[in-house]
Amino acid sequence: MNTYSNILGLIGNTPLVRINNITEQLGIKAQIYAKMESLNPGYSVKDRIGISMINDAEEKGILKPGGTLIEATSGNTGIGMALVAAVRGYKCVFVMTDKVSVEKRRYLKAMGADVVICSAAAKYGSPDHYVSTAKRIAEETPNSFYPDQYNHPANPLAHYRTTGPEIWRDTDGKITHFVSSIGTGGTISGTSRYLKEKNPDIKIIGADPYGSIFKQYKETGQMPEATPYLVEGIGQNIAVGNADVKIVDEIINITDRESFEMSRQLGKHEGIFCGGSTGTIFAGALKVAKNLDENAVVVFIVCDTGEHYLTKHHSDEWMKEKLLLEPQKITAGLINETKNSGSPAELISVAPDEIVGVALKIMTETGVTQIPVLENNVSVGSLRESRILTKLLEDRELLNAKVSEIMEEGFPIVDVDAHSNEIKAQLQKSPAVLIEDFKRITGIITRSDVLDLPK
Repeated sequence: MNTYSNILGLIGNTPLVRINNITEQLGIKAQIYAKMESLNPGYSVKDRIGISMINDAEEKGILKPGGTLIEATSGNTGIGMALVAAVRGYKCVFVMTDKVSVEKRRYLKAMGADVVICSAAAKYGSPDHYVSTAKRIAEETPNSFYPDQYNHPANPLAHYRTTGPEIWRDTDGKITHFVSSIGTGGTISGTSRYLKEKNPDIKIIGADPYGSIFKQYKETGQMPEATPYLVEGIGQNIAVGNADVKIVDEIINITDRESFEMSRQLGKHEGIFCGGSTGTIFAGALKVAKNLDENAVVVFIVCDTGEHYLTKHHSDEWMKEKLLLEPQKITAGLINETKNSGSPAELISVAPDEIVGVALKIMTETGVTQIPVLENNVSVGSLRESRILTKLLEDRELLNAKVSEIMEEGFPIVDVDAHSNEIKAQLQKSPAVLIEDFKRITGIITRSDVLDLPK
């Protein structure tokens, strides 16, 4: 029978998949291949090091049956270790920062792990830093194993033994460029050491977020002060033992915007649903490949799955909140769902036969200053609080009149997918616009709702 004894047998031997549509659109001649680490059973490249570090600890007698695995992680290494723990009967405690996506936190809890969250703002070396916290918990927990993925030699060794040989084998030794991120350093250091041994001319490219220290550290030997960035799981604010920058030929800095956009493009145009760090690496691969000919073979790492980031960069709402969404992608529907002007997200309206006093009370209680008048979900007019009050000063009896007697022309209507520029143009002429979705009025956008939109 063609079977596996347990889930751990599925780790590794991930395929290479050629990038076609994006390279064709950009006029890139080089062959670019994605190393699909997202197809590991834990959906990330970190499955390789989870089992590698645990095997090493078991062989050395550091980790005994019934022990507890404790690690500081951005999620994926924890998932890789949790796979082993599930099969071999270990307990798990993983310490993460509040920067880590809620999907990865829930994933770990679903696998039976305890998750401890620390502030991402805590300085390295401080008691509240997530690495310090993990070390303290390990010291306080009997029969525990704290692998320290940043410095454990079994991390790069896993890639030297598996990832590098797989890439060499599957490209028939024709690989010319290898592109990876630099986080713990394991993937790029271990894989590159193997590839360089096979062919010293292979170029090793590190893709790193702006704000991380690696590029300046490699080029100057100086340790800059790191600044915050949004991409998870890659980059560092300190040098780590497993990150051998000497083996890296070039480090390219990539912005958060580029990272997330390239991640989303891989899904839309190549069917490769991936995380933001993969977007960072792919952006680096494209920068390298643009000047190469058709004989070049560029391989980049797909670190993990996009399912870990559905509430992050794969969410238009999150991208808009972080001011990273391209203006042309900001639609009427998105503005209505994410508006922070204080106006309600749900549509508030009145019927034409409603009493003016009741309509005014609705406006006062909800805090809105203009509302549409709808009849059978069709716009027939509008009310503005300031103009109602002006009319009431002249004739108090209008409080008992029907809305149809004092309403004004209805607000303009835009489709739910209308771009922000169209909405802004309408708001130059009207204080509000209505949103239509499949012939139904579903929302309203006012001038204050678009004040924070990019130009």
